[in-house]
Amino acid sequence: MIEINLIPDVKRELLRAKMMRNAVTAMSITVGMIAVGVAVALGLIFGGQIALEALHDGTIKNKARELTSIEDLDKLVTIQHQLATINKLSSERQADSRLFDVMTAVNPVAPNSIKIATLKLKPESRTITIEGSAENGYIALEIFKKTITNTTVQTTQNGQEVKQPLAENLQAGEASFGEDANGKKVLRFSFTFTYPAELFSKTSGSVVIATPNGKVDVTDSRLGVPESLFAKKPKDASNKEKN
Repeated sequence: MIEINLIPDVKRELLRAKMMRNAVTAMSITVGMIAVGVAVALGLIFGGQIALEALHDGTIKNKARELTSIEDLDKLVTIQHQLATINKLSSERQADSRLFDVMTAVNPVAPNSIKIATLKLKPESRTITIEGSAENGYIALEIFKKTITNTTVQTTQNGQEVKQPLAENLQAGEASFGEDANGKKVLRFSFTFTYPAELFSKTSGSVVIATPNGKVDVTDSRLGVPESLFAKKPKDASNKEKN
């Protein structure tokens, strides 16, 4: 069989070039349409952002006008700040009134009970200083000291009971004999000790003082100021005996 090629090579190349041109043109149109679509989408997003920002700016300006139209706004803001400060100070304030319940709990029973003339609490150094007198002399003083050193402070932290000694670094002052308001001979004494921070903290939950003679809940300072615990400072006597 004999085949005769009726299309010259030149014409065949021309047709091939036209087909390639048409393909490139179609691809260019497709890419261009995609680019236009992307540009339109980006334009819509950008325009939407501008519109949203304008809307938010308008809302902010309207709210600002509403706030500035409120009478005495600055006073209200000041009061709100003060209330927040008061709440913070209240949570940080110590329950110093527990000190009276503590002193009542550690005071030995008669005849070894003591009378307090001066009671000093220093939160910055966490120290308590006691100046008092004892009718039963040095025996009562030693019992008082031992009661304090053997007393613990029980608090609740994270659901667990924690025990700490009531007194650390007990430092004794001078002891001498004098006369009380009734002219009776008494031993005058003073000493200072360091107490645990949880004793007067309002964030310690319940606070219980456990003495050798029992336990006393001092959380809410139920006892107030016991008058029987305090007495006037004794005056000097003719015969003085120092420790």
